[in-house]
Amino acid sequence: MKSSEHSGRMAFDVFGRRIMVEATLDGWAAFHLGTDGKRRSADITIPSHLDEADIAQYLDDLFHESATAEHPKVRAL
Repeated sequence: MKSSEHSGRMAFDVFGRRIMVEATLDGWAAFHLGTDGKRRSADITIPSHLDEADIAQYLDDLFHESATAEHPKVRAL
C-alpha cells in the first residue's frame, strides 16, 4: 500500500499506553506524547505494507505480553 493511500493519523490504546500512528512517505511512524506534551518515538517498527485495518492487530500481536486484566487488548481510540 502506498502512503498516499493512508488516511493519516490514528490513535490506539496499547495496553494502557496511548500510541499514535501516522502515514509517512516511507510507510508508518509510531509515537507517543511525553508528559511534557512533546512527541516521542514509540520505538515501534510497523511494516509499510500493512493496511490501516491491520495495525491494531499487529500492535496487539507485538505487545501481547503486556496485556493486563484492565487492558486485555489493543483498541483504536
